[in-house]
Amino acid sequence: MTAHASQPPFLIEARGLSFYRQDEPVFGPIDFALKAGEIALVEGDNGSGKTTLLRILAGLLHVDEGDLRWRGTTWRRDDHLGDTIFLGHHLGLKSDLSARENLAVAAGLYGTREGMDVETVLARIGLSGYEDEPVRRLSAGQKKRVALARLLLTPATLWLLDEPYANLDRIGIDLVNRLLADHAATGGAALVTSHGAVSFLGGEPRRIRMHA
Repeated sequence: MTAHASQPPFLIEARGLSFYRQDEPVFGPIDFALKAGEIALVEGDNGSGKTTLLRILAGLLHVDEGDLRWRGTTWRRDDHLGDTIFLGHHLGLKSDLSARENLAVAAGLYGTREGMDVETVLARIGLSGYEDEPVRRLSAGQKKRVALARLLLTPATLWLLDEPYANLDRIGIDLVNRLLADHAATGGAALVTSHGAVSFLGGEPRRIRMHA
């Protein structure tokens, strides 16, 4: 077996990927590939399709044109919903439920990562003492931390993070960077959008440039 043949397939790979809205191009065609252990920063002007790309990979939108593959096989969204987790501007939290209850719902739907449980991730994310507080009473930054705890709890390999640094102070930003670094170190991968300058732990991320 040659060295080339022994290389594992990309975690996710796109070739000629395009998306249209009412017959008008939102982005594409674009090509990119991401290996396990890689973090990629998705760049582009407002309206260039950064969020749309993440929503496609999360299975929330259909691919219009192009080839999308997961671990070397054709990507079918219904087959890979558990492999990805999307964190967007809407955090997907039930405001009348507590942080603990919101995470219990996520665990019931998607399972839990080995060695993780609700109590462990809430402590790690800095919400000790707020476990049973209704989410509607939490600050914007605390709500974001509940959503980040969901990343730690569920076993998704690919994190799709749309502006994950919004509503976070410097400590929260450093927390996101540590979570990303730890996720990559254990074979996970992530696509991240951010309007601000990002300094990832462990070096510069790969960059994916969006264009119409």
